Amino acid sequence: MQQQAERFGTRVEFGQVETVTKEDDGTFTLKVGSKDIQTKAVIICSGASARYLGLPGEEELTKGGHGLTACATCDGAFYRDVPVCVVGGGDSACEEATFLTKFASKVHLIVRRDELRASKIMAQRALEHEKIEVIWNSGIKQYLTNEKGDIRAVELVDTQTGDTSELEVEGVFMAIGHTPNSSFLNGLVETDENGYILQKQGTRTSVDGIYAAGDISDTEYRQAITAAGQGCAAAIEVERWLAEQD
Repeated sequence: MQQQAERFGTRVEFGQVETVTKEDDGTFTLKVGSKDIQTKAVIICSGASARYLGLPGEEELTKGGHGLTACATCDGAFYRDVPVCVVGGGDSACEEATFLTKFASKVHLIVRRDELRASKIMAQRALEHEKIEVIWNSGIKQYLTNEKGDIRAVELVDTQTGDTSELEVEGVFMAIGHTPNSSFLNGLVETDENGYILQKQGTRTSVDGIYAAGDISDTEYRQAITAAGQGCAAAIEVERWLAEQD
């Protein structure tokens, strides 16, 4: 894909964009390390990062399919006929748990409180499903792995008593939200209360010349194919917008 883009004149640079500034003449300056890049338009595709618990070993477990993930739609089919658990109590957690019943032998929904935050219909679907067991007032204390480094169980801690117990699962699915990677914009474009960029018309943002595509603005689908589609739309819209400026 990179080679194809480069054949049409795309210049690829690797670096961390620290800030984006709009200049008086309407152009933008991107600070990338010690380098400044000037441009007439910007497409923000920085995505959103899934939230994890911050426990030891998470980075290793999320790489290479060792049993820890934040996407049931992406990875659920890899856990056929084995027990798994979902961490969270909102709509996403209930939706992920319900989806995983198509594959897993048992789905444990781990909730830190004694009630679900999910909407009534989503909660009802999860609570009434015969394959889903809700474990209330609990959180994961640590991941337990086998000799291959794959998750074999989790150690749970009761949030009220502090008691611990072991739950045998081969997959752990995080559903405690995402953090949009938009902090580097420093409020340059309009976002919702969580930091997701708001699209005004198509992929346009509140600032002329800045467009957004993918998970940085998508809280609904979060799929590679929908992000790619938005990226294509943003590129077309930028091309038209630049033509209008000329």
